[in-house]
Amino acid sequence: MLKTTLAGSLPKPGWLAEEEKLWAGWKLEGAALAQGKEDATILAVKLQEDAGLDIVGDGEQARQHFVHGFLANLDGIDFGKKTIMGIRNNRYNAEVPTVTGPIRRKAPVHRMEAMAARAHTKRKLKFTLPGPMTIVDTIADEHYGRREDLALAFAAVLNEEARELEKLGVDVIQFDEPAWNVYMPQVAEWGMAALERAAEGLTCTTAVHICYGYGIKANIDWKATLGGSWRHYEETFPVIARSKIDQVSLECRNSKVPMDLIRLLDGKDVLVGCIDVASDTIETPEEVAATIREAMKFVAPEKLYPCTNCGMAPMTRGIAYGKLAALSAGARLVCEELGHRD
Repeated sequence: MLKTTLAGSLPKPGWLAEEEKLWAGWKLEGAALAQGKEDATILAVKLQEDAGLDIVGDGEQARQHFVHGFLANLDGIDFGKKTIMGIRNNRYNAEVPTVTGPIRRKAPVHRMEAMAARAHTKRKLKFTLPGPMTIVDTIADEHYGRREDLALAFAAVLNEEARELEKLGVDVIQFDEPAWNVYMPQVAEWGMAALERAAEGLTCTTAVHICYGYGIKANIDWKATLGGSWRHYEETFPVIARSKIDQVSLECRNSKVPMDLIRLLDGKDVLVGCIDVASDTIETPEEVAATIREAMKFVAPEKLYPCTNCGMAPMTRGIAYGKLAALSAGARLVCEELGHRD
């Protein structure tokens, strides 16, 4: 009950990549970089265990970015043909590669990280992949023409990757779809169909992560324009409730999301964000517990998983892992109140 987990990314060690950056540059090259990525993955798993997380992940240590880390091993993408484009409905600009031909997977993308993480933990293992709609919103297209066609092409290769990860022993596969809080009508029109294609045939637990973005200035400034009640989930949650996806990861801590919206996810596991990734203040266990108690008014505790709001890649390692420890401690407080001490 109240098993804790994280949304995805964690800060990379200073010997591996630039610190406190979302698109952190690597400090190693060649074989040293490959070994460094593996070592950082194992370290992230162990530090999550030390923090008390019940369901751990690779921390996205081998990826420079949660989307482009997956794209790097696909055919049909020209990384030499860069375009500066507005993403998340022009919330901010990014330099992105271009789709110039049919999307195909050259080889397994994240096999190393999954194998390293699985070999070094007995806890449940979660692995994150970018969702089809969010990929489409983070790349230029000169081949497919229609966003929904491009999304389905990416969904097919995501499914190949996800099936392999499941065979390697991954217990939870989560697809990250922050774009679902931007293009809400498109979720019902084609976004969910693409996501279900990506998850097709999986027997492990499946999840979708929908948030308001990393704790970077562009996202913080955008949130300031959203008013006193953030109701984006109201449009997407009913679509998810009708889907085959098992879990939904959402942002709650220090957000203006009305908690009662999670009633719309009836039947789904809810990964409730209890950790603010846009603040360097480490939550107290009691603050985490308060968020959990509020969520329990609308979701049964056995279907509730305390989590972080989003990825933590741009943070310092000390703050990030301190927040994870607080997450675990807060969940334990509520478990004790409920009479569960396992």
